[in-house]
Amino acid sequence: MIERYTLPAMAKIWSDEHRFETWLKVELLALEGWSQLGLISPTELETVKQKVRFSQERMGQIEKETRHDVIAFLTTLSENLGAEARFLHFGLTSSDMLDTANAVLLRESADLILDDINLVLQSIQEKAQKYRYTLMAGRTHGVQAEPTTFGLKMALWFDEMKRNRDRLQSARERVRVGKISGAVGNYANVDPRIEEYVCKQLDLIPASISTQIIQRDRYAEFLWSLAMIGGSLEKFAVELRSLQRTEIREVEEGFAPGQKGSSAMPHKKNPITGEQICGLSRVLRGNLLVGLENIPLWHERDISHSSAERIVLPDSCILTDYLLNTFRKLIDRLVVYPERMMENLEKSRGLVFSERVLLELVKKGLTREEAYLLVQEAALKTWDQPDLNLLQALKENPKVVAHLTTSELEKLFDYDHYLDKVDFIFKRVGIDREDS
Repeated sequence: MIERYTLPAMAKIWSDEHRFETWLKVELLALEGWSQLGLISPTELETVKQKVRFSQERMGQIEKETRHDVIAFLTTLSENLGAEARFLHFGLTSSDMLDTANAVLLRESADLILDDINLVLQSIQEKAQKYRYTLMAGRTHGVQAEPTTFGLKMALWFDEMKRNRDRLQSARERVRVGKISGAVGNYANVDPRIEEYVCKQLDLIPASISTQIIQRDRYAEFLWSLAMIGGSLEKFAVELRSLQRTEIREVEEGFAPGQKGSSAMPHKKNPITGEQICGLSRVLRGNLLVGLENIPLWHERDISHSSAERIVLPDSCILTDYLLNTFRKLIDRLVVYPERMMENLEKSRGLVFSERVLLELVKKGLTREEAYLLVQEAALKTWDQPDLNLLQALKENPKVVAHLTTSELEKLFDYDHYLDKVDFIFKRVGIDREDS
């Protein structure tokens, strides 16, 4: 059974209560801006702040009639005010408030997800350090290639997650944009200073130019950065799932007491968390497609994007938060089997050292093609004879021993050779730095 998981922080950001609170904050800040320009007196402004009330229940009743959520919102605010109500939403269009509020919610979501990424980086870094020199088979095309270490695999993921952090930080800045520019974005009925004031108070950047809305390429980029995070997590999960296969079994998801793997087969310990990550990351990619489809709108403004965004923006943020927390738990609870890694590496019977032999023969004066054919001949012989290893096959080949002594050959079959540059890579990735 999938573990129950709650995300109170992210859920609160996208709750109706917080969303409407943010709407109200935008409206009141616009009034503060107008007060500074003399439209509404300080006394009237203070009256609005003290008397303004909001009721979700009342808003729902009004929206059934108006079929317009912003009008319903403003009406319920006005019902508790007197003449001062006329200044609410003065010179604004719905998207002035909606898009500016969205910028706040997306920025808050980004900050929470960035915290999640930092925790994931910490977990990956711990595994990288612990298994820095733990040898395992490096695989290409699913076939053993050359030895590497499990720590290097973790270092690779660490580096990729840093890029995800950079991408989200960049998208955060591009989506942290507000607009209070009126019905078509030309400030015909609202002073640009109102926009500057509201955005400054909300720690947003005023849009350089807008139509009635903030342009949706910004939202698409934000969703793209989340989809990229999901893509990386899926990539990591696929690798862990593969390494957990019975035939390999070099790692294993943590298996809790009382957990069941299969309804039919009691022996099963399935990689359910990794499979869940893979499945849900597809949802993020699907939401990205919606974000891309929302960029072209009729005359650069209709509301076809609005209904879809009510789903994909909160869902993508909540889902990314969930995936990062789930993956971090997976990494923290991961069981690693170094002995099995070495056992699998030894199953190649020395074939993983073929390139070292090839290069040493080239150093001895053979052409690359001549050296390749000699080593390949011995390798194919090794593949076909289960009781033979590559070193033996090479020693039995007169053309090889004519160039390499027994001692020289044996020195080439040394696993420590593949640990030589590990520290160099770790340093370049930044794992050894305190600020990583």
